[in-house]
Amino acid sequence: MPYRTNEDLPDSVSRHLPPHAQDIYRAAFNHAFEAHIGDPRQEEAAARIAWAAVKRSYVKLGNSWVARQGHG
Repeated sequence: MPYRTNEDLPDSVSRHLPPHAQDIYRAAFNHAFEAHIGDPRQEEAAARIAWAAVKRSYVKLGNSWVARQGHG
């Protein structure tokens, strides 16, 4: 189900990602969720796509997610 706010995100996202990365995850998830209507694995696909979007701008160093060089 799409997320209205970052507070609605799963704990695995909200507890680990900084606010901007949460914004990226939420926007990508919501877009992918709508794009995969009718797919029996709609939510799984949207989550995979959302994590991929985060990883384009953020990298995990140790236990922290930090912005990649040259990204916001």
